[in-house]
Amino acid sequence: MSEQETTFELHPQLAQDSLYLTDWPLSQVRVVDDNQYPWFILVPRYNGISEIIDLSEQDQQQLWHESAFLSYWLQAEYRPNKLNVAALGNEVPQLHMHHIARFKDDVAWPAPVWSAAAPRQALSETEVLRLRDIFKQLSL
Repeated sequence: MSEQETTFELHPQLAQDSLYLTDWPLSQVRVVDDNQYPWFILVPRYNGISEIIDLSEQDQQQLWHESAFLSYWLQAEYRPNKLNVAALGNEVPQLHMHHIARFKDDVAWPAPVWSAAAPRQALSETEVLRLRDIFKQLSL
């Protein structure tokens, strides 16, 4: 990581919608504060980056490695019907990758979670602590 990492600033919307879990070599790992979906976000710790192709080739490979690692963990932990992985950024320009475990009986299925009529329901403090403990122990 460069000097830019030391001055990394998380977009305010990401800070409002998600909770910090840990840092991996490239990305900050966060969980969206909504108990309706297992929804995690990787945020590469660079300012001013909005697209994956804005990263160096080495950092692109690291992001894919972290994404695959998180995806395998999601499959093992939650056994979803489908994983949704996307770097959209239509409203939040800071590069971030969503990893959402989807189930045929979730409130939004099969539509995108962003279009769900159900308001967010905060994660319990117990669940946040459980996730922080798990991610503290995961080694990439």
